[in-house]
Amino acid sequence: MKQTAEMDKVQHNMRPGCITLKGLLGEDRRNLVDILIEDDAEVKRLGTTHEAIAVRMQEFRDAGVQGLGESITVQGRYEVRVDSVRGKLPCPFEDGVVQKTFIQVKNLALDLTITYTDLHIHMIKEHGFYEGRGSSFRLPPQDLVEILDVAPSA
Repeated sequence: MKQTAEMDKVQHNMRPGCITLKGLLGEDRRNLVDILIEDDAEVKRLGTTHEAIAVRMQEFRDAGVQGLGESITVQGRYEVRVDSVRGKLPCPFEDGVVQKTFIQVKNLALDLTITYTDLHIHMIKEHGFYEGRGSSFRLPPQDLVEILDVAPSA
């Protein structure tokens, strides 16, 4: 896959100050297409799909909303907190906007926590994008699969 003019535009949208203050790429200077290829290979190595990861993330988001900003126990194994902030964020791929919602999931058995947003769920499901290396909110696929207990895909 090659970096296209369209991907250049998307990558520009990910720079600091365009959509978020710090941007979505961190210190990663690779072309966006190379970031996507590497994360796609990692997800395949883990035996799952971007969609399966995003579906699991959404399940925790939906369950956690019931806590109204307070932590709740989900499935007896996770502590989940969902906080909503006023406003929306556009997807850098220019295919929609999402609420500013933060989801924190703690896997009680592993004593590990991960925090993500509605924008992450969308970008992972629709684009296989987990943010660039060194980004404040980078979500390594391995961490998501481990902490959220994402089942292998068939």
